[in-house]
Amino acid sequence: MKDLVRLYARPRLKSPCMLAAWPGIANVSIIVASYLKRKLGFKDLGEIEASYFFDPVGVMAKDGMVEAPRFPQSSFYYRKNRGGVRDTILFIGEDQPLSKSYELANCVLDVAQRFQVTRVYTCAAALTRMHHTEEPRVWGVVTNPQAAQDLKRYDLVQTGSLQIAGLNGLLLGVAKERDIEGVCLLGEVPTYATQIQNPIAALAIIRVLSQMLGVEVDTSELAQLATEAGERMKQVAAEAIGEYIDYFTTPIWESGEDDEEEE
Repeated sequence: MKDLVRLYARPRLKSPCMLAAWPGIANVSIIVASYLKRKLGFKDLGEIEASYFFDPVGVMAKDGMVEAPRFPQSSFYYRKNRGGVRDTILFIGEDQPLSKSYELANCVLDVAQRFQVTRVYTCAAALTRMHHTEEPRVWGVVTNPQAAQDLKRYDLVQTGSLQIAGLNGLLLGVAKERDIEGVCLLGEVPTYATQIQNPIAALAIIRVLSQMLGVEVDTSELAQLATEAGERMKQVAAEAIGEYIDYFTTPIWESGEDDEEEE
């Protein structure tokens, strides 16, 4: 796997942790990672050779000229936490491969172990029956009993059995195989709004994650996006109710027509 990783820098990092993110339900994970990358000034660290994991299905043509195939980027970034206890490595994958997910997870963790990462974080959406006007809770799952102490410390919702789909979940399973401590933070998302990007859940996660990482994050911009997303969800909820009524009820005039035909 070493040949698949190209590093641009070799910084000396202090007890680093890693946050890894791929697209998923409501794009919660990517929103969290992209926002932290922009607000905390992460620097380029390296990338994974994407052509090994992805097969292009076509090309773009501009002004009649065909461009070279483009692959989803899988990039690493780093940030030194001045005055903090630990530094941070950030990994963002633009897409999840159709196959070789297990190999990609191992490739990401190869870099984590190269820099002696002590804990890996991922994020995801927790689909619940919550209403979009409610404040989303943050759920937590961990890979070992030591990390479980944080579930209580940060008042995270603990649950029984659940499945975390895709690489945002698989990475933690591979981390457990390697005896790397792992935590997944899941923000609540209404079941009727899975197709909408959800900065509301992402904001709830960042508020917890920033405490865990020991960093201060200006969340005002994300809070504004969360407010706008709440309005979109209000519309989606209204449309869902309308579809429910249309499907399970029969207009009075149609019912009358059926009665006349029966007579």
